Amino acid sequence: MVEWTEPIPSILRDLPFYEWLTPDRTGLTPWVLGASGGIFAGAGAYRKRKLTASGALLAALIGAVLYAAGSLVWFAALLAFFSSSTFFSKWKRHKRRLAEQSYEKGSTRDAAQVAANGLLGALFCVADRLFPDPLWLAGFLGVMAAVTADTWATELGGLSKREPRSILTGKRVPAGTSGGISALGTLASAAGALFIGVFGAACLYLVPEPAVPASPFVLAGLAASAFAGGFVGALADSLLGATVQRMYRCTECRRLLERKEHCGRPASLARGIKWMNNDAVNIISSVAGAVVSILLAHLFIGL
Repeated sequence: MVEWTEPIPSILRDLPFYEWLTPDRTGLTPWVLGASGGIFAGAGAYRKRKLTASGALLAALIGAVLYAAGSLVWFAALLAFFSSSTFFSKWKRHKRRLAEQSYEKGSTRDAAQVAANGLLGALFCVADRLFPDPLWLAGFLGVMAAVTADTWATELGGLSKREPRSILTGKRVPAGTSGGISALGTLASAAGALFIGVFGAACLYLVPEPAVPASPFVLAGLAASAFAGGFVGALADSLLGATVQRMYRCTECRRLLERKEHCGRPASLARGIKWMNNDAVNIISSVAGAVVSILLAHLFIGL
């Protein structure tokens, strides 16, 4: 029997993902640890009805990718987004019931919503492992800041005592209308983007990335670029919601909403592109957040 000893292992060691499959001191591979943690968190969110079964499975996969392929900042930023979003979705929810009646989906996120919020970030993480470049991290933080800013704006903006205004016309629109913004929602959006930027910089300070200089200037610049990307991404979400997102009108109460049914009857398409639902809007706004964050990180801190 021929024993393969040196040739194949030496080839595998040169591959960028070889160490992903290498057990650490615990005897477990990063993929096993990441998947275990992701499944545990996903199962908890499923039991609390924050994720559907498909959403929990995809969240576990994304968490495993970020843990195995990334470092603290990648995995912790996702947890920061999810935990803060879950908290605000539960906080004073009874005051947002009217606004939530207009949304296409409820507070229980499915696989499409999880993908819209986290898949692009996971792709950036894998790209950084295969083709190391600090700009991937800048883009990732921009994505996380954008989805956090949008979620905080939606959840906290729904508590505003005043009706929001259309981002296009400035006219008052009913609570829950896509493209509607309020002072409270805008402040919440900025706070969410800043939260991810500062949180990411803190993680990098604790566990530095090899390709990212651990200087105060660079960390502050990354935080600022993530904040700007997140805020712009949230504004892009509102702009898309007011222009091209598909919206329906209830044939009974004449309310403009994302749902295809309302008041127990099918709603009619009022405006927008048929395939441009809220998940598509979230993906596009995430891309906008990533692009802005990457450009600012490259131009002002030289990454």
